Amino acid sequence: MKLDNEVTKNKFDDIDIKVDFLIELCQTLQIENSEMSSKIKELEADLAEKNETEELNSEQDVLIQSKIDGLLSKLDSFSDDLALEPQSNM
Repeated sequence: MKLDNEVTKNKFDDIDIKVDFLIELCQTLQIENSEMSSKIKELEADLAEKNETEELNSEQDVLIQSKIDGLLSKLDSFSDDLALEPQSNM
């Protein structure tokens, strides 16, 4: 009878050790999960900022291209006008 009690006690001790290990593991995983969630939020914020910057750059590119096209159009018009004028230096 005493042997059965000792075996049972040893099994409970083993279970207790394993439960403690699992609890520690769960706590470690919760901490890691929290850290990863924070990192994800940080990366999402960085990505949103990058996307906003790219959108602003794209808008600036469109504006610059529009101004370049306008200036080229003025130059074309000016050179066409010069070509149509009679040359008085001959």
